[in-house]
Amino acid sequence: MIDVYGIKNCDTVKKARDWLEANGIEYRFHDFKAEGLDAATAERWMTLLGRDTVLNRRGTTWRKLPAARQVVNSDADAVTLVVEQPSLVKRPVIDTGRTLTAGFGDEQRQVLKAL
Repeated sequence: MIDVYGIKNCDTVKKARDWLEANGIEYRFHDFKAEGLDAATAERWMTLLGRDTVLNRRGTTWRKLPAARQVVNSDADAVTLVVEQPSLVKRPVIDTGRTLTAGFGDEQRQVLKAL
């Protein structure tokens, strides 16, 4: 079963979920707003994808952070930040059990089509 992590009101998450449903791919949805994000999951993402991929530095949540909080010198800093504010994660994060991706574009669609 695929796990999709995100926020239900995010347009990109909506597109991904619609695409999965249209292609008959079953998934579980984990809503950061309702369920939060645990440190172990965030650490795994940082290890596998890297903080530059996981952190959404273009969103409103990032821009509203004080400059001192935008200094991310390590994966540990990034984990702390996304656990405190899961809206900072580039969405959706899709875990197929074999692959892990962040965002939803052609690359992610190709990974999902290969399942």
